[in-house]
Amino acid sequence: MSEIKLTIANEDHLEFAEEICNMMERAAAQRGTGIAKRSPLYVSAKMMEGKAVIAISNNQPVGFCYIETWGHGKYVANSGLIVHQDFRNTGLAKRIKDEIFQLSRKKYPESKIFGITTSLAVMKINSDLGYRPTTFSELTTDEDFWKGCQSCKNYDILTRTNRAHCLCTGMLYDPERQTKSTSAKLTKEERWKRFKGFLKDGADRLKGKIKLKLNNQDPKNSKKLSWLTKVKLF
Repeated sequence: MSEIKLTIANEDHLEFAEEICNMMERAAAQRGTGIAKRSPLYVSAKMMEGKAVIAISNNQPVGFCYIETWGHGKYVANSGLIVHQDFRNTGLAKRIKDEIFQLSRKKYPESKIFGITTSLAVMKINSDLGYRPTTFSELTTDEDFWKGCQSCKNYDILTRTNRAHCLCTGMLYDPERQTKSTSAKLTKEERWKRFKGFLKDGADRLKGKIKLKLNNQDPKNSKKLSWLTKVKLF
């Protein structure tokens, strides 16, 4: 298989916009589920904005994914993930998802990143990146996002359930939750050190109280307190 170059898309890749849209439509038809239809103009705009990742092989697009923002930047979606059928099961989808995820974190470090998908492979990739399955109610309420589902053949399910669920699974990466999780892991690693510091501070305060009390009773008692300086907890 020929070499694959993965890069952030720009104006040099505008010529591939139509073919990328065709790839999306073919994949949706083969899968029997929806990929929100996008126009070449829309895909071109994402390239111009530096909000897309493209995979090129033999000067042809073989993979693509782009960033969308919703709710005034509160939410970010990595949308339109597509891999050419000749390059599936090669790990390319994971490479593209990793790249677009890092780009999203760089551009929108405080935003929640979400996606909806029917692909078990994408769910596994998302899970490895730190996403967790979630209900649709935790995703953006931006109407423009949900309008994008109208081109999906299963849109009637979404409307019948009052947008509570569909065949897609919702997944969410919450940077705040992830930071807390990371902090918890660090705390576990450093717990003993911090606990010792806590005990030492408490012991120092206790020594101070004993010394102050004895000195208040009789200043001569200070000579009897030399043992306090020899007390070591660790």
